[in-house]
Amino acid sequence: MTETINTSPKIREFLGADFVLTNWESVQHFYENLKDRQIDNADDLQKLFSDRSELESYLSENLAWRYIKMSCDNANEELVKSYQQFVVEIMPHTSVYEDALNKKVVESPYLGELKATGFDITIRGMKRAIEIFREENIPLFTEMQTLQTQYGAITGAMMVTVDGEEKTLSQAAALLENPDRSLREEIYRKIWSRRLENQTELDELLSKLIALRHQIAQNAGFQNYRDYMFAAMGRFDYTPQDCFDFHEAVAETIVPLMNETALERKKALGVSALRPWDKAVDPQNRPGLKPFTTGEDLLNKTIECFNNLDPFLADCLKVMRRMDRFDLESRKGKNPGGYNYPLEESGFPFIFMNAASQVRDMITLLHEGGHAVHSIVTKDLMLNTFRNVPSEVAELASMSMELITMDYWNVFFENEEDLKRAKIKHLEDIIDTLPWVATVDKFQHWLYENPTHSVEDRKTAWVEIYAKFSDSITDWSGLEDHKANIWQKQLHIFEVPFYYVEYGIAQLGAVGVWKNYKENPEKGLEGYLNALKLGYTKPMGEIYATANIPFDFSKEHIASLMNFVRAELAKLY
Repeated sequence: MTETINTSPKIREFLGADFVLTNWESVQHFYENLKDRQIDNADDLQKLFSDRSELESYLSENLAWRYIKMSCDNANEELVKSYQQFVVEIMPHTSVYEDALNKKVVESPYLGELKATGFDITIRGMKRAIEIFREENIPLFTEMQTLQTQYGAITGAMMVTVDGEEKTLSQAAALLENPDRSLREEIYRKIWSRRLENQTELDELLSKLIALRHQIAQNAGFQNYRDYMFAAMGRFDYTPQDCFDFHEAVAETIVPLMNETALERKKALGVSALRPWDKAVDPQNRPGLKPFTTGEDLLNKTIECFNNLDPFLADCLKVMRRMDRFDLESRKGKNPGGYNYPLEESGFPFIFMNAASQVRDMITLLHEGGHAVHSIVTKDLMLNTFRNVPSEVAELASMSMELITMDYWNVFFENEEDLKRAKIKHLEDIIDTLPWVATVDKFQHWLYENPTHSVEDRKTAWVEIYAKFSDSITDWSGLEDHKANIWQKQLHIFEVPFYYVEYGIAQLGAVGVWKNYKENPEKGLEGYLNALKLGYTKPMGEIYATANIPFDFSKEHIASLMNFVRAELAKLY
């Protein structure tokens, strides 16, 4: 590609270059302007869209920075208060105006005259938002968003001591790749002992969130929060039943592969029982792979990897580095996990993660780098709604990047054998990913179909669901409490409910993108990037089709893709 990246700041035509948000009153008059504006023709209506997009992009980025700063330093009370100020003082007001503006737009006689590609998708979303909006839910959303921040604060404070040194759980987990089995068991038990200290607190937090979410759903006229979220997330392309069919397809096609892999691991390790602390170590008991040393080393190598795939991709990360858009290393006081947070006004996102020198950390930055490229190639689309893609498309961008960069992972591994090990690990992880996605998704369906369940009911349901999608080889004897609480590690359950099946759908799409790339690198990369550039101006199925892959998660399609992955694995052994 010969594309260059436009780094010029966007000109604020509506807000003005000097506008700074201080409180609700400082921004209210812009909403009043939009709400009261007279629309006499299609040009006026399009200008309304444009000005609203500018306002919402500014506010989105303002909130983003508050969240980013808080998640990078969750012990800083001022940063927490800053985030909560937006949630409590700004968001309740904006939601009322957003509903009024949605109605103003869809009732306009000039709506049919808007010709730009993407308006039909945006208007479809507006109509759905009008259907589910209820003013009585505004304070419940505020309470819910405030509660959700507690998860990061609780888990971010979890530390363990190893050889006299305090480590985050991410740093400690790196030792689960150590060939010393007794050390692995010691570390595993330390991690879980620490997690279980907050077991009750996290159970109570989720119970409060479920009650709030159920009330929100009922206020909006839905039987449960699952059905509400399918509407709120704009899932126009599939239904809960499609999710159930996906769960069954995964259980039938992939769980047998997991059993085969677990049995092979048990034999290779020469253990009488495969225990949870045996799952991350190399099967030949070789030391854990170290693809990088520091966060800076990880970023440099990732940029080089992207450059070898296509210089444009590397340029995306280089611009972000110049703008200081990375916080990569694990440390005390950071929220767990990783994310790419789009910054709507500037167009260049922020990548947050907790690197601890493992292969999974390398994969995380490749993954988030895929999200970042997606943000950058869509940043100049006309409206913010064109840039805000559904999760199934967003995760296609990130998961595909993990795979299409594989031919260039030699920048992380000088030794050919280590490179092979890393590729094998990643492909085996893909086989494990789909069952885990099915587990978390099915659990969330259960949580909200049964909103009055007890904590014990929840544990029982989790254990049953987990058993359906995990191997039957691993021995959990004496670790039943650990298994019953694994779900507490998954931040999506607390912070972004029902955002998970997308990973499964996108993983299948990503394998398809990789298959295309293996067959024709130039055409495969072109199709991938063309799909990303569409943003959300086309239906999901058309975006997938632009990448030359089907939007399909049937049993037959899953089996076909897993056969391809197994064939690629066989080449590496």
